[in-house]
Amino acid sequence: MSKVKVTVATSGLNNVDSPGPGISVIRGIRDSMDIMPRIVGLAYENLEPGPYMHEHVDKTYKVPYPSEGVEFLLDRISYIHGKEHIDVLIPNFDSEIFVFVKLAGKLKEMGINTFLPTLSQFEERHKSNLPQFGEKYDIQVPDSRPVTSLSDLDELREKSGITFPYLVKGKFYDAHVAYNSEQAKIYFNSVSAKWGLPVIIQEFIKGTEVNVASLGDGKGNTIGAVPMRKQYITDNGKAWGGITLDDPSMLEFTHHVMKATRWRGGMELELIRTSDNELYLIEINPRLPAWVYLAVAAGQNLPEALVKMAMGKDVPVFEDYDIGKMFIRYSYDMICELSEFQKLSTTGEL
Repeated sequence: MSKVKVTVATSGLNNVDSPGPGISVIRGIRDSMDIMPRIVGLAYENLEPGPYMHEHVDKTYKVPYPSEGVEFLLDRISYIHGKEHIDVLIPNFDSEIFVFVKLAGKLKEMGINTFLPTLSQFEERHKSNLPQFGEKYDIQVPDSRPVTSLSDLDELREKSGITFPYLVKGKFYDAHVAYNSEQAKIYFNSVSAKWGLPVIIQEFIKGTEVNVASLGDGKGNTIGAVPMRKQYITDNGKAWGGITLDDPSMLEFTHHVMKATRWRGGMELELIRTSDNELYLIEINPRLPAWVYLAVAAGQNLPEALVKMAMGKDVPVFEDYDIGKMFIRYSYDMICELSEFQKLSTTGEL
């Protein structure tokens, strides 16, 4: 059977120590037996490795940060679409998904398909809204409070009852455990400077970090879900190694979240399993995770399924996956030509 040619534009090409999901998503799409993809990379910085990884990315275009203005981004996407005829666009950064959710209608009019959560789905799973999310959907979550100033931080214990140690988290990324007020203030300043306000203070739940990569169809069904335990964690809290688990309770947890929220698109559930074997939801990331290629290797090609669903195709539910499949992340020195860097820097294309 011949493969269908599909042009897929994707971001998240910063495959460094805190990698974006882009390269893993691309690898999954390239593994498809049904799709012959042309991969168009969307890069925000000249030194993102993805544009120079020609075995994965066919063509790269620089795009403006969403913070520079929605119209600038839309104009750039329109220009790229005019040259590449994009079939499916997959944003992979939390910080850009809000904008692409709002642009989904205009992109569809242009002929560009997406498969993203609704605006209400995206908003209600924010870290600052986690207590309300847990109450609404009957899910165990740690107490979380948004703070916007150091004075709010000082008053936190009196107002919330959250005590040390607790987590200081950015609204998009970054999480640090603070054991005293001095550490909390340092982390507040660094996180707010990088990601803006509010900063999220979250109750520290002691236990084992586990994650689930999953995909929802927007009707309450879970198309696929693969649970993983982190085996090695970087200083940034990112998984540098992990293993798939035989854990029905994590799958049941995921099915409950998908059914209750009717989530549309990729989702990563970040969970803590306590010594009492209870699962706490500590974060929902509204896209496929950077480690999603582990799910592909375990038998659930979630990136391929996402592309097909974006194009309106029916996708069967994945029934199982390989247990005990591991990933170990590594880094190496990729050799590039200065001429390519100069081309991307000056023309915005490579």
